[in-house]
Amino acid sequence: MGIDFCPGSQKFRQPKTEEVKCPSCGYEVEAWSDEVQAICPKCKNKILRISDEASCLDWCKEAQRCVGTDIYNKYLHNKAITLKDKLLKELGDYFGPDTKRINHAKKVLGYAQTLLKKEQAGWHIVIPAAILHDVGIKISEEKYGSSAGIYQEKEGPEIAKKILLKMNFNKKDIDEICEIIAHHHTPGKVDTLNFKVLYDADWLVNLKDETDIKDKKKLRQAIGRIFLTKSGKELAERLYL
Repeated sequence: MGIDFCPGSQKFRQPKTEEVKCPSCGYEVEAWSDEVQAICPKCKNKILRISDEASCLDWCKEAQRCVGTDIYNKYLHNKAITLKDKLLKELGDYFGPDTKRINHAKKVLGYAQTLLKKEQAGWHIVIPAAILHDVGIKISEEKYGSSAGIYQEKEGPEIAKKILLKMNFNKKDIDEICEIIAHHHTPGKVDTLNFKVLYDADWLVNLKDETDIKDKKKLRQAIGRIFLTKSGKELAERLYL
């Protein structure tokens, strides 16, 4: 049940329609105030509304009880979508000309988004974790001359934390995202669904380089052993078997 006297949450509990101009063709599109995406009926391009405004749902400990679980989860989902491009830009600025690392993150992000459509994990955690999971590689290579997973896990969380603070993520979410990054090569230490989705998305990209995909019997065994979610296993089998 919501908290009726809270004025800050009214716009979430009582969404309204508003006009949004399509950046591609200028057409005025009617969209709901609690949606961050819309499709222009004229040119069919996607309209993405990005807001830098902080919300009470980001910091209030009563947020979920105030607006209800469905609205709260929708807000977190929308937040993940709006911050995705900003995080990708931060990643690009950090890695510079190292397109290999940037492209890997984008591939993992793509698979993570696919898995999130099937798994009831948190978009607001998995999306940033997917983008930033290998952010420790650069400093690992500089400090240790190696990109080994143990060094990525050691160095990555602090770099990710600085980026997430710039994006105004709350402490709770930063802690969880950084914990995933700190263990993304060592399953079992973190047992959340958010971790499992990120782990599987990463392996969907890495599987062809880490296993003999020509030996279908061994590959099937590897998929059964490696992947932690049902959706991850099914997608790996479709892709590689």
